[in-house]
Amino acid sequence: MDRILPKKKGLQKKYIGYIAIGLAMIILIYLAFFTDRTSTYKVEKDKLIIETVIRDQFNDYITVTGNVEPISTIFLDAQEGGRVEEILIEEGSMVKKGDIILKLSNPDLHLAILDSEAQLAEKDNFLRNTQIAMEQDRIQIKRELLNLRYDIERKERNFKQNEILIKENLISTEEYLRSKEDLEMSVRSRDLFLERERQDSLFRSVQVEILANNLQNMRRNLGLVRQRVENLNVRATVDGQLGLLVPEIGQSISRGANMGQINVLTSYKVTAQIDEHYIDRVRTQLTATLDRQGSKFTLVVRRVYPEVRNGTFKIDMVFEESMPENIRTGQTYYISLQLGQPKESLLVPIGGFFQETGGQWIFVLDPSESYAVKRDISIGRKNPRYYEVIEGLQPGEKVIISGYETFGKNQKLVFK
Repeated sequence: MDRILPKKKGLQKKYIGYIAIGLAMIILIYLAFFTDRTSTYKVEKDKLIIETVIRDQFNDYITVTGNVEPISTIFLDAQEGGRVEEILIEEGSMVKKGDIILKLSNPDLHLAILDSEAQLAEKDNFLRNTQIAMEQDRIQIKRELLNLRYDIERKERNFKQNEILIKENLISTEEYLRSKEDLEMSVRSRDLFLERERQDSLFRSVQVEILANNLQNMRRNLGLVRQRVENLNVRATVDGQLGLLVPEIGQSISRGANMGQINVLTSYKVTAQIDEHYIDRVRTQLTATLDRQGSKFTLVVRRVYPEVRNGTFKIDMVFEESMPENIRTGQTYYISLQLGQPKESLLVPIGGFFQETGGQWIFVLDPSESYAVKRDISIGRKNPRYYEVIEGLQPGEKVIISGYETFGKNQKLVFK
């Protein structure tokens, strides 16, 4: 006979599986929508550099290292070659314009002077003899003309008498014609001598002028040779300090060789090497400041050199008014070069974070200051103290500015 089985109390096995699956789905949904999945890195807070974002005046400047140099340098080049015989002024001494610094010797120049003097004397004698001969010719022509005039007067008088006599048949026709021809011949001779006198006068003038010019040129050449000898005395061309002197006693110096330099110390300039990143922003007339002895001194950019070498370019700056006391060539100063006008901006202090982020993001502290999260930002200009923040931060927020090398790609930093 059949027996009725009692129903089992409690969960049946087939329902336990369904319940487990449901619980798993609930946990997954919770993890997906209600938990923080940001990658996190734990770090000790006291090892970080934390600064506050501020709104203040941004001074657009860079700090450069400047070297003091003379306002100008005059190079000493040998105008004549020769052997160094004597050095009268030592390197580092002060000199006045015209002071003899050293003396050279050059026997060839002295021989050239003797040769030029001999040629000049010969030319001078030739000119004098030529002038004497021309004067003698002039006097001889004058004498010939005087004789011809006397002869013409005599023959003219004889011809006029014969004109009267021939009319009275007192002389023969032959005698009359002879007297006429003699007169005409004398007149023609006189005209030829007058033409010769005129031509000789022109010739003498031209020849004397040529000889005189040649003589003048020879005198000028002699003066130039003597000046070359004078150039063997190497003189200071300006007042200043003999900053460098290369030659030694007995050394042979070729013409045009550099022998040293004179530093003009009426003022000074400051030169600096600037990173090529700023080449489009640095121009003449920009101002700079120098702190020295508790005072500020203003400089002005006078020259920007266009050539870039080893990633830098050179500028020259001059003092606008006063200079530091006891300034010396070769001194080094730290100078603030102003690139633009001050402007109120959001500022973040300079820090090592920029090397890792390139200024594109930064870790910003939560108001609780228990953790920091990564945030995109935009940085504009910078100076030696601050970055200019264009967007992404607010005044009063705190940021981590120390290096990010150990943070990896984590989005959140939790402080221990």
